Amino acid sequence: GGSVRQPAAFCGLVGLKPTYGRVSRYGLVAFASSLDQIGPLTRSVKDCALLTEVIAGFDSRDSTSSPVPVPGYLSALDELKSEIRVGVLKESSLKGASPEIIRNYQEVIKLLEGIGLKLQEMTFPSWDYALPCYYIIAPAEASSNLARYDGVRYGFRAQSRELSEMYVKTRTQGFGSEVKRRILLGTFTLSSGYYEAYYAKAAQARQAIIKEFEAAFKRVDFILSPTTPEPAFKIGEKQDPLSMYLQDYFTVAASLAGIPGISLPSGFTADGLPLGVQLLGQAFCESELFKFAFLLEKNLNLKNNRGEIKS
Repeated sequence: GGSVRQPAAFCGLVGLKPTYGRVSRYGLVAFASSLDQIGPLTRSVKDCALLTEVIAGFDSRDSTSSPVPVPGYLSALDELKSEIRVGVLKESSLKGASPEIIRNYQEVIKLLEGIGLKLQEMTFPSWDYALPCYYIIAPAEASSNLARYDGVRYGFRAQSRELSEMYVKTRTQGFGSEVKRRILLGTFTLSSGYYEAYYAKAAQARQAIIKEFEAAFKRVDFILSPTTPEPAFKIGEKQDPLSMYLQDYFTVAASLAGIPGISLPSGFTADGLPLGVQLLGQAFCESELFKFAFLLEKNLNLKNNRGEIKS
């Protein structure tokens, strides 16, 4: 739901979540098969374009990888069309974001206005449903995918005298608390009597999110949003799982829709922590997304993406 873009924003890096199927998932430990997508973390948009060009493309070992041809991402970075339309979020859509995130986002909007881009304020009502939708679909798929880790065929195996005891100990000791939480949640939502109440409705909400993006991209070429609702927090600072899940607010919708999104450094907090903004584009339009990200990166002109963090 943001496992590439959010670390990129926190660390002053460029991170791309490609279109679902653009990069082979062969060799990846499956979590949620309809959502999983490998993406690069790099120091610059150029590096990100180059690396994506190398790893993208069809792979016969992954049935979900797409045969859509891979263009030359790097060679076309300077070929952005002259008139581009950018959708920006209304202030009401930034609820829950910290003041520093909002300030930085508004500064980026002013920068885009200053270089003559056409901006259009937009709202995405379905984004409010994206988080609960994601945290039903993803754990449901994870509970199925992670069932294979039973200690018999491969992976960690706890020492036990009895087979049944080995299963229990292996999964108890081998999985962390968050993985266990998601397995339990997913198993519950797929259980008899709850599938229609939760999973089926989440699948319907996902289709609504996809349609909302399709309608939006008829009006604009790209969508600009913050990557995260707040800057990086200290290790262990957030103990509440719900507060951690809320960090995905701006990123999960693109994951559910399968469209590409790129996060790039956009400034710093007063304490020197990196901040990032996210650009979203249409499916399999990574080339155009890289061009816009490259333009924005040049105009932001950050000398040190990682900043000078105060002690």
